[in-house]
Amino acid sequence: MNLTSLERRNKILELLNESGKVTVNELSSIFKISNVAIRQDLTELEKQGMLTRVHGGAITSYKSYYDMSLMQRLNTNSNEKISIGKKINEMVKDNDTIMMNAGTTPIFVMRELSDKRLTIVTNSIALAVEGAKNPNFKIILLGGDVDSEYQFTYGISAIKALEQYTANLFILSVDGIDVNKGISTFYYQEAEICRYMMLNSNRTIVAADYSKIGRTAFAEIDSLDKIDTIVTSSNADASKLSKLSAKDIDVIVADE
Repeated sequence: MNLTSLERRNKILELLNESGKVTVNELSSIFKISNVAIRQDLTELEKQGMLTRVHGGAITSYKSYYDMSLMQRLNTNSNEKISIGKKINEMVKDNDTIMMNAGTTPIFVMRELSDKRLTIVTNSIALAVEGAKNPNFKIILLGGDVDSEYQFTYGISAIKALEQYTANLFILSVDGIDVNKGISTFYYQEAEICRYMMLNSNRTIVAADYSKIGRTAFAEIDSLDKIDTIVTSSNADASKLSKLSAKDIDVIVADE
């Protein structure tokens, strides 16, 4: 099985979420690499908070979005996401052009933007389907390879399509924000899309509830100096928010 280290670690997480436990020997057999290389993978994933090392292997330590349906994700921290959406609505102007990546928080944000006339460029199939119902929105869905499980497009075709557009704002959904490791996502396929969206937008607003603050997810998107604003919820760790503010980022607590 000829995979990059990122692809291999993603597969390890998928196996872990299916069974709750993996062993070094079985992973070595599956991926046809040494036990030493597998241990290095497990150590890195443990540093990211994605699993817990045990003798001979690893067990799951965090119920990630990998094993949640879209509806379950929508229902997770929904009140916080609504508050974040309301706050971001105050920052968006009529006739703005906005980029939005995949995730459940952007769906809540878009619902709060429903009265504004907007052009929305997205790689999220779920977001495009919901937004297309609103006559105020012009929805541009990026073509490309499709992740049918998590409902987003990615890959070279999506990036080529993205290069045609420039936006006022990029509303970025992430799975982790860490003062040292920057912003990250569970989905390595989407990380590059997010980087291009930041590059092609005048301003980047990260929309992330309290559970994402201080966490490092699987795939790095970029460093903190590439974002302008973080909008989060009031139950976020105050000390961690203070450290983020010290990085010259505008940190806004939505429900204060």
